[in-house]
Amino acid sequence: MALSCGGGCLWQYGTTDGGSKYRFAPPSFAIDGKQLSAQIRDFIPAEKPVHLKNGATEYAFEGAFVQHPRLHLRIQLQINEGTPVIRFRYVLKSGQSSRLSTTSGTNSLTYFETSLKQLPEVEEVTLSNFAELTHSYTLSEQRLAENYFEDSGAIMGPIICATNGHHSFLLAYEHGSQIPDAFLRYQLSPDRGIRLTAVKGNYVSNQTIDPDHPYQTIWFETAAVQGTTSQLASAYRSFVLKYMSQNSGTRAPYIFYNTWNFQERNKWWNGKPYLESMNEGRILQEVDIAHRMGVDVFVLDTGWYEKTGDWTVSTKRFPDGLKEVKARLDSYGMKLGLWFGPTTAAVSSRFVREHHEWRMSWDQKVNEPQEVWETEKSYQMCMVSGYSDAFADELIRLAKEVGVTYFKWDAIGQYGCNDPHHNHGGESSTPQERSDSYGFQLVQSMSRVADKVAAAVPGAIVDFDVTEGGRAMGLGFLSSGKYFLINNGPYYQNYDIPMDATNTNWNLFFHQGQARTWITRSPLTFDKWIPSVLFLTHYFPDDPLQWQEVNVASLILGQNGIWGDLLNVSGSGVTYIGNTLARYKKVREDITESDPIVTGIVSGSPEIHEKISTTTGRGAVLIFATERGTYDYITSHKVAVEHWASDGVTLSLDTIGREKIEAKFDKPGAKIIFFGVR
Repeated sequence: MALSCGGGCLWQYGTTDGGSKYRFAPPSFAIDGKQLSAQIRDFIPAEKPVHLKNGATEYAFEGAFVQHPRLHLRIQLQINEGTPVIRFRYVLKSGQSSRLSTTSGTNSLTYFETSLKQLPEVEEVTLSNFAELTHSYTLSEQRLAENYFEDSGAIMGPIICATNGHHSFLLAYEHGSQIPDAFLRYQLSPDRGIRLTAVKGNYVSNQTIDPDHPYQTIWFETAAVQGTTSQLASAYRSFVLKYMSQNSGTRAPYIFYNTWNFQERNKWWNGKPYLESMNEGRILQEVDIAHRMGVDVFVLDTGWYEKTGDWTVSTKRFPDGLKEVKARLDSYGMKLGLWFGPTTAAVSSRFVREHHEWRMSWDQKVNEPQEVWETEKSYQMCMVSGYSDAFADELIRLAKEVGVTYFKWDAIGQYGCNDPHHNHGGESSTPQERSDSYGFQLVQSMSRVADKVAAAVPGAIVDFDVTEGGRAMGLGFLSSGKYFLINNGPYYQNYDIPMDATNTNWNLFFHQGQARTWITRSPLTFDKWIPSVLFLTHYFPDDPLQWQEVNVASLILGQNGIWGDLLNVSGSGVTYIGNTLARYKKVREDITESDPIVTGIVSGSPEIHEKISTTTGRGAVLIFATERGTYDYITSHKVAVEHWASDGVTLSLDTIGREKIEAKFDKPGAKIIFFGVR
């Protein structure tokens, strides 16, 4: 790559064979009422290179605007020899007080511009389309025909890939919001140029830029590879898994158990309170069974705490403050996880008593406190205020006191605050600007909290619940944590099914069987670009064996979660799950790194998923069928000779090391074939 490459080029980057180079025009800012391009004649190193934990090296270079020397632009680049993907961002600095301008409240900021002239095929990859059919965010790939360029279309992304069949190129930005609520967008032009521009919330009118207040952008990404978009997707997937985050624990293929599903069943099936089962006796029994099943991380969902905000263990439910539970987990080598509502704080909590100014407000009014899962009424707190650092400190304190290392964050909506006294616009900003600024900054604030916790708590994992719409879904949080993707899927009202007066449980896919797994496997399309290990989804362990096989086979594809009524799973069911997951653990790293190969459609017969490492031949093939019969499959990749297979499966190697599989189904279900396992 090269900096200050002349002719409207700030920097350029290309494939290692030197066959293609991609030139990035400088960012353009509206400053003091004028649109200024950050043309830099000479960049100089701004600091020594920093070697990061994920193997990347971060470089920083800085230079003065050619026409406005009081303004400086810093470019930060994270480069890793293991990936063609480069992360970069800009910092705008001013030697004297300047202001970022808007036009009628609209941001005027272009982050970069480049050309796709040499790449005739262009595709938009979206991550945040909330599909009501599955009640889940889904991945979508849309090819952009020439008319998108001819008519100067605008698209949201966040990923753009382009190819000529021999070389492929990627652009992406790390933020998050639900389609079509764009904070940034790509603007196309008839000459096949593409610009990434701000839409709203990226800054507020007259935001100060001076020596003490630089403007720092979000992170962007680019990659260039020799090959097709399939090879580009594979390289990008590997980047997200290995090199995007400093918090390696978020990428580990642990098996998680969460108490919530039984709490919910207990409420709707048994007529008990949500928190009735949240007690030491029940939890210790669940820990024992979870261990036998092979669970690595045991998560106490809502109700373990006395009240939100203070986040101290409820001594009514756990008299010794979780000491016995933690000791039992430690004896099994399991990790402790806890649920949090990050934007909630009880009326009597220390946060509210000492910092009532951190409460969310809308048009100068604080909303009335609401009950949180049968605990004290709570206010909503602003994550883009001083509260965020205080919340991070609270999690770090709790980690030291009770040993929690997994933090599940629930119910964080994209909007909710336009208070003029926080950190997202002041009295001179309009309420709409303050609301948009909150929505934009929320992603960075959440990442900053997660990174602060991870730096203080070895192996920490922060999991952001995106099981409902209206949340900040995208690449932004994946630099720091992972996603909790699906709860129980659609509700009755998603399918226009009226609720029975005797059934007030909204969940439609709440019962044992295979139907819920059709819903939960559907978003595995993410796995082409974003590893499935980053989309935690829980599967049911309920008897009979027929459905346990389907649920465990689904889990093995990387979503890695279990929940349900563990105490009512038969001994043979616990043994089956434990033995199967013990085999899975021998090859789960191989499965996690493997690109997905899928034959058929979800709920069709057959539906086949191949997850075999191209380097080791280890991994798995999972076959699902809803119709009786015999189904044949030949692996795309060579396989390790050692294997294990479900009953009814016949295997034979072909002449070059691929496996020919014949799977006989006497009834609907699933077959599992592990390679690299005896």
